[in-house]
Amino acid sequence: MKWKSAGLLATPLALVFVLGACGSEQAAPPPAKTVEAASSDQPPELPVVGEELRIVALGDSLFTGYGLEPGQSYPARLEAALRARGINARITNAGVSGDTTGGGAGRLDFTLNSLQKPPALVIISLGGNDMLRGLSPDQTRKNLDEMLGKLKARGIPVVLLGMLAAPNLGADYRGAFDPIYPALAKKHGVTLVPFFLQPLIGKPELIQADRIHPTLEGIDLMVGSTVDAVAGALPKAAK
Repeated sequence: MKWKSAGLLATPLALVFVLGACGSEQAAPPPAKTVEAASSDQPPELPVVGEELRIVALGDSLFTGYGLEPGQSYPARLEAALRARGINARITNAGVSGDTTGGGAGRLDFTLNSLQKPPALVIISLGGNDMLRGLSPDQTRKNLDEMLGKLKARGIPVVLLGMLAAPNLGADYRGAFDPIYPALAKKHGVTLVPFFLQPLIGKPELIQADRIHPTLEGIDLMVGSTVDAVAGALPKAAK
C-alpha cells in the first residue's frame, strides 16, 4: 500500500476525522475478560480445511467495530476474507477502544498467555491514540519496540498496521511520529502496512455519522487493502 503526501495534505480535515477513529472519547474500554472471549462478533462458518490458525488482533477502536453490528468489525471481516480464500483462520479480537501503545504493551503478555497455544500471527494497530493525545513519539516508539521484541522472542510473526500523524499536529511532530512504523518493521523484520487508514482518505461517505468511525463499507475496503499482507505473513506451511 502506498500513499502520496500531496493527497494527504489536500484533505487535512478529513484525515483528522479519520484518525479520530481510534479515539477514546467515543467508547469506554470493555470489562476485563480473558482474551479467548474478547470478541463475540465471529463471522459465519465457511467450508475450509486444515489446521486452524489462531490470529490475535491487538488494537484500539479501529478493531472493536464501534458503531457497527456484531460480525462487522475489522477482525471479523478479515477472518471471513481469509476463510473465503480457504485459510482456516480464527481471529481473536483483542481490540480495546481508546487504547494506546502503552496499554497494548501492558496487556500483550496477558493476551498471549490467555491462549491455549501461541498464535500463528499477531496483527497490531496501535499508536493512533498516542498521536491524538499528543504523547511523545519517543514513548510510542519505545512501546511498539517492546511489543515487537517480545513477539520476536516468542517466534510469532507480526503484521504492523502503520499510522500517520494528522497534518494539524505540525511538521516537527509528524517528522518524529511518521517514521516509527517503517523503522520498527525493518528492525524486527515484520510485515508492514504503511498506513492502515489509506482506503478512507478522500471518501467521507465511508465514515459514520459521528464523522469519526469507518462504516461497514469502509471496514471492507480496509480489509481488502490488507488481506494480502496478512495472508502473506502467515506461516508458509499454512498457506
